[in-house]
Amino acid sequence: MPLMRIDMIKSRSKEEIKQILDISYHVMLDTFNAPDGDRYQVVTQHEPYEMPVLDTGLGIKRTDQVIIFNLVTRPRTTEQKQQFYQQLVDQLHENLGMRKEDIVVSLIVNGDEDWSFGLGKAQFLTGEL
Repeated sequence: MPLMRIDMIKSRSKEEIKQILDISYHVMLDTFNAPDGDRYQVVTQHEPYEMPVLDTGLGIKRTDQVIIFNLVTRPRTTEQKQQFYQQLVDQLHENLGMRKEDIVVSLIVNGDEDWSFGLGKAQFLTGEL
């Protein structure tokens, strides 16, 4: 049940943002074995000065096309996480020409009790999901 937050610098077209959302959704479905329709994505666009994304000493050169994916998700295996990172970067590069150096991903793990999909209920705990 990943919640995907995507931060980017303002400049992309509506069509490109839609493609980013679609690609990241399908990669998530494939690598995390999530059910179709498990789609919770939020895009936030920033001014360039609001997103200083440095290289953490890795020598990675970033451009103004940098994009950060932050997923809140149930526990995943190390293999699933690595597949997600690689497939996401590969698909965005192949389909949109995005530089692999400009894609940053972070996962935050939480559990079933940490989700309510409405009505003030914890649907994973009540058995509704």
